[in-house]
Amino acid sequence: MELQRGRELFAQKAWLDAQGALTLADRHAPLQLADLWRLAWSADLCGQVVEGLATLERIYHAHADDDPRTAFRAAFWLGFRLLHLQELSRGRGWLGRAERCLERLPQPSVESGYMEIPRVREHYAAGRYAEALELATRAAELGSRLGDHDLGMFARNLQGRILLRQGAHDAGLKLLDEAMLAVTAGELAPHITGLIYCSAIESCQAVFALDRVREWTESLRGWCDAQPQLRAFTGACMVSRSEILELAGQWPEALEEAQRAAKDLLKAFGARATGEALYRQAEIHRLRGELSEAEQRYGEASQNGRDPQPGLALLRLAQGRSDVAVQAMRRALAAASQPLARAKLLPSLVDVLLVAGEVQEARAAAAELSNIAVTFGAEALCALAARAQGAVELVSGDAAAAVTPLRSSFEVLQQLGAPYLAAQARALLACAYQALDDEDGARLELAAARRVFQQLGAVTDLHSLDTRSARASGKPSVAGLSARELEVLRLVASGKTNKLIAAALCLSEKTVDRHVSNILAKLNVPSRSAATAFAYENKLV
Repeated sequence: MELQRGRELFAQKAWLDAQGALTLADRHAPLQLADLWRLAWSADLCGQVVEGLATLERIYHAHADDDPRTAFRAAFWLGFRLLHLQELSRGRGWLGRAERCLERLPQPSVESGYMEIPRVREHYAAGRYAEALELATRAAELGSRLGDHDLGMFARNLQGRILLRQGAHDAGLKLLDEAMLAVTAGELAPHITGLIYCSAIESCQAVFALDRVREWTESLRGWCDAQPQLRAFTGACMVSRSEILELAGQWPEALEEAQRAAKDLLKAFGARATGEALYRQAEIHRLRGELSEAEQRYGEASQNGRDPQPGLALLRLAQGRSDVAVQAMRRALAAASQPLARAKLLPSLVDVLLVAGEVQEARAAAAELSNIAVTFGAEALCALAARAQGAVELVSGDAAAAVTPLRSSFEVLQQLGAPYLAAQARALLACAYQALDDEDGARLELAAARRVFQQLGAVTDLHSLDTRSARASGKPSVAGLSARELEVLRLVASGKTNKLIAAALCLSEKTVDRHVSNILAKLNVPSRSAATAFAYENKLV
């Protein structure tokens, strides 16, 4: 009775109940092979990872001598799952056993196609994309020729992922679309379906293909919701959905989803799996000006293996510690070798460098971002590159050159449904209009940006608009000094040394020295005392 019930529950995708029923049935009489596979997959899918792995080991040992094909499948999935769980030695050991089984099978075989998958991932992780693509293509061909739809679509997905990394944007997305068509049509086994969902969404996030990320995340959510006892992929689904909600300006919902994801991942896989969910929580807290909460979550994310950059550097920027932010971003960028990994850091690097007065380095970072955007061609990435270019031109004093990229960035980001990023571009555009004496344009752009920031609760951004609002309302600028330079000038006029100013503003002395030099140049005065006189004459102190 329990055996039949377990089979029915498995067919209904009630994974936890199926695992329980099949386990009971197994206690009364050892399960046959087909039911052992059902037990292994139901345990894995409901988050009973240890039980699932133990069942796969049982299948392997029962068939290692007389059925190399079955033994291969068990050893392969053991190795594959253990590598995913970061148990690298055990994972490689089981893949080695799979290799031994493969030697006993006639070739070519479906099994040899599956064996290419971990090799593809190894080459991919090392940046050897040509080698990875060759192996993925071979696996896809074997899957198609030998009639294994799961293998064929899994390999097609990997081909698309690799092509995206190589900059073949359209070709890569075409292959991902093909694999996702099979996924959304319910043509594949549940574990293959979940793997392709997560891989495709991650690939599109990496190249800023936001339309597909949004579409497939919602599809993944529907797939997960239809299986209430599913645990294997729900945490990843919630993390992706949190990021999409954040982008869309639905910050309370994004925070709630990230909190749910952290709890789900902790229960299913342990603390090491929660890093990205904690990082997403930190991002929402930072954007809402909840800086102490953000700092705590960034720290927890770091403890669980997620580099807290660029978010932590932007938090330091909000705290007025631009020198700390710059050093952190330089370190993070130095550790990122692949173009798309660098593209995730470069927009924030440009922001912190400009605040710190490192304009030439910011220009170089913006140029690198533009080159990456041209290579990969995603609209969102191009919009972020345009915003960085416009910000550099604006700070460099060429407001006319800043207008076109900033306007383009705003329009694309608004069209993509990213209100916060679009409002940031509008705030910069307002500064450009102000510098060009277009008072109406500046006022309108500032008002539009402020309205979005207020709706979202973007406290830090609202604060930064204060000085811009003063300019847009007709108050004259002070010799082209930035807000930070005005702050330094007031402290100079109060008699503080550069060392004391650095301590007061949490900056390095080198940064303060550079600000003072810029102030003297902009005011066209020869000394600190002359700058102090200017400050008093203009009622700045």
